[in-house]
Amino acid sequence: MAYSSFNELINARKSSNNFLEGIEITEEQLNEIFTEVMLAPSCFNLQHVKYLVIKEKTMKELFRDKASPQYKVHTSSAAIIVLGNKKAYKDAERIYEPMKMLGMLDEISYAKTIQDIYAMYEGRGENFMRDEAIRNASISAMMFMLIAKDKGWDTCPMMGFNAEVTKKLFHIEDDYEPVLLITIGKEDPNNIRLRGYRKPVGEFVEYI
Repeated sequence: MAYSSFNELINARKSSNNFLEGIEITEEQLNEIFTEVMLAPSCFNLQHVKYLVIKEKTMKELFRDKASPQYKVHTSSAAIIVLGNKKAYKDAERIYEPMKMLGMLDEISYAKTIQDIYAMYEGRGENFMRDEAIRNASISAMMFMLIAKDKGWDTCPMMGFNAEVTKKLFHIEDDYEPVLLITIGKEDPNNIRLRGYRKPVGEFVEYI
């Protein structure tokens, strides 16, 4: 379900609280979304995000029972944990090597870019690495929800899960920070909650 304009898409997307139970989303359908999500911006193009897709019914129920006791997880077509890589800067060589091979960067520019990336992340420390993981994964997550809506799927971003239990349950490496949970499915047309109050521009924008 492609929308005729970006404005129409923005107005159509909202957090869905009630999904139709039993609607399957295939890996092919999800990969169509992720193929566009991979174009999301990230600092130094380090692509900090990783998506853990819980699609199989038994695993969803295990996740719901152990770490996220919310009905939306049960009725969703998939529960998607958005992770941010705190050590994404260590992928810099692998990400920038093709640019050097294609002549987009000469040897000196390549070496300086890698040096600058390492210097920034390691120089600013662990808190900065965590903040960067959250920032960049969040940008990607918003892209995911917009693209999913454009393809006819409804989503709900959620913080209602136990991050530590989730990490243990799915053996998530310490380098990855659980940032967000997104449930995806088809909204129940008989149980739609209207969009909540939105502040006018003057309340959340200040020009100086």
